[in-house]
Amino acid sequence: MSKEVLSQGEIDSLLAAMLSGEVSQEAIESKEEKKYKSYDFRRPNKFTKEQLRTLQVLHEGYARLLSNFLSGYLRTPITIEIASIGQFTYEEFINSVPSPTVMTIFSLAPLKGSALLETNLQFLFPIIDLQFGGPGEMPGKVRELTDIELSVSNKIIKQLLDHLTISWKDTMSVTPRIESIDANPHLHQLMSPNDIVVVITFSTGVGSEVRGLINVCLPYSLLDPILSKFSMASQFTRPTEQEQSELMALEYWLGESDVAIRVIMGNADLSVKDFLQLQVGDVLPLDRGFTQDLDMQIDDELKYKVQVGTVGQSLAVQVTSLAEEAWENV
Repeated sequence: MSKEVLSQGEIDSLLAAMLSGEVSQEAIESKEEKKYKSYDFRRPNKFTKEQLRTLQVLHEGYARLLSNFLSGYLRTPITIEIASIGQFTYEEFINSVPSPTVMTIFSLAPLKGSALLETNLQFLFPIIDLQFGGPGEMPGKVRELTDIELSVSNKIIKQLLDHLTISWKDTMSVTPRIESIDANPHLHQLMSPNDIVVVITFSTGVGSEVRGLINVCLPYSLLDPILSKFSMASQFTRPTEQEQSELMALEYWLGESDVAIRVIMGNADLSVKDFLQLQVGDVLPLDRGFTQDLDMQIDDELKYKVQVGTVGQSLAVQVTSLAEEAWENV
């Protein structure tokens, strides 16, 4: 590091000040001290403040959706608000989760990887009590859920995840799917303890007394492909009139384009000898069951799974899902 070079006159003035007592040696050394900011390499900050702020705004809308839905569904005032948002290591998050609780592992297709939804028992017990006609109170002692209570909780958790789709629709179209549900958070080792996750904590209220928490844990590896979308500029920037006109023209001409659609009924392995002996009326067994979906190709690329049927006097197919191979290219 380069240092400023003093002139001879400045050196003489400094020495004179030291000899006269106007400047002490400690004062000179203190001026040379540098202030350093500590950095923990085991816990790097991978999410920017802007990305965290955008995630907060996004999930504030999610909290309002849940409040309105649960209040109408249970006919009781339910309040859900964001309590905090921050980035932690996976180990820190798991260690902060109480036990027992209800931990749900879910996917967000087409994103690759899994996320966690932790629903505190202080939130679930009053909801379950309301479902069975009670006033929405906590039991006298916190305990693990029974099989019946867990079944009721599964339906509520599914609704929580379905509303996540609605709140994310302006950023990305995602399809949550529950992979597993457990009461012990320490059994889940989805990633390395030092992996970075963003945790959105919601405070919940049933009536005016019972308070609980909901935690949504989203790993950095899951959000990494779409982090560029979590910026305030991309969220609130609107296309100009010229851009909108060009987009409409592009959509129009794409809509006029012809594509070749082909449905594959199945495949069969046949020797050349058997092929040469084929006659009208011969039956070939295919590698596909009667109830299995068929493959639909768009311009020779597999895109959809379909089921065969009829429309009037014509054969037809109904699209049932997007093929797994197509998800990989989204």
